Amino acid sequence: MNVRTAFVAAPLLIFAYGAIRIVDGFDGEKGPGLAWTTGHMAFMAALVLFVPIFWEMRRRLDRNALATTAVAAGFVGIACAFAQFAIDLVVGFAAADHAAMGPLFDQVKAVPGVSLAVYDGGPFLFYIAQFVLVTQLATRRQVRAWTPVLVLLDFTLPIIDRDLIPVGALLLLVSFVPMARRREEAAPRHALAHA
Repeated sequence: MNVRTAFVAAPLLIFAYGAIRIVDGFDGEKGPGLAWTTGHMAFMAALVLFVPIFWEMRRRLDRNALATTAVAAGFVGIACAFAQFAIDLVVGFAAADHAAMGPLFDQVKAVPGVSLAVYDGGPFLFYIAQFVLVTQLATRRQVRAWTPVLVLLDFTLPIIDRDLIPVGALLLLVSFVPMARRREEAAPRHALAHA
């Protein structure tokens, strides 16, 4: 999958996670089961796609120090968020029902440092990196001025209500599609420059 596709696929996978999560809660409980597993795998796939997305944003920012620092922090955040979702998957497979999931999560979070790194702190680096990179791109007029606002809404809406994850994902898609198009349009100019 190329970077252009990743800019579109990542938000769509986050949307899928949010939508599946809502469906999973129709019976009053979220997890374990097929919806829990499928939704979490969709978000994990999105996280993987953010590696080339961040790398491409850094390239467009001429690999400056702030962009490089943001990408490094973003990669740490991706790893922490990926670990969180991997733990969720394992708990989902291990638990016989929803009630059994709580004690398993408690055991994991009781391990020193895990709660901070994987749940309460680490994953936020992923979102902060997105915002810093997109804000830099906006400052350089490589994206619209409203793009950082949409990215900010993407990760603040779920704080208000996690059922707003699909809405945030659509806003992220709106902000990322022009970046995918810009990559596509830049290719012929690049080719001509070396003709």
